[in-house]
Amino acid sequence: MNIGEKIKALRVANGLTQEELANRCELTKGFISQVERDLTSPSIATLVDILESLGTNLKEFFNETEEEKIVFQKDDIFVQEDTDNKSEIHWVVPNAQKNDMEPILIILEQGGKSATHDPHEGEEFGYVLSGTIVIYIGNKKFKAKKGETFYFKPSRSHYISNEGKTKAKVLWVSTPPSF
Repeated sequence: MNIGEKIKALRVANGLTQEELANRCELTKGFISQVERDLTSPSIATLVDILESLGTNLKEFFNETEEEKIVFQKDDIFVQEDTDNKSEIHWVVPNAQKNDMEPILIILEQGGKSATHDPHEGEEFGYVLSGTIVIYIGNKKFKAKKGETFYFKPSRSHYISNEGKTKAKVLWVSTPPSF
């Protein structure tokens, strides 16, 4: 962390000159200038005074929150192949299991199927990008083809399968994360 640069940014955001900040902290303009250029480091007590004059405190000043990532590239995707079930799961949002929902791209070869998911709280949504799938929920089954969606509350065991003649691709979103 560049302390001087961050202090300068706070000073400018507060509309203060170096001299005005120095007067509020009972310091010299030269000292503030040196701190902002990282030519000197203030004591903890002096830093506390500077930060209070800028409307913040040590905790807020040093709390560096990581920017939320919004867009994910191909390199971010994790792929897991399941040769037994003739399927691939593509986690299109890394670490989505820490979020409220978890989107995946699932690719099912002819005769392929997803893992069976036990009943859970939440909701399931899917959009069939290509092919035709069958959604199994408990003892019931529902067919969905390219361009169609499915949506249900997962109160029973459930999975999808590709009983068609071509590969199927489904964007599947689960809340809470369960994949």
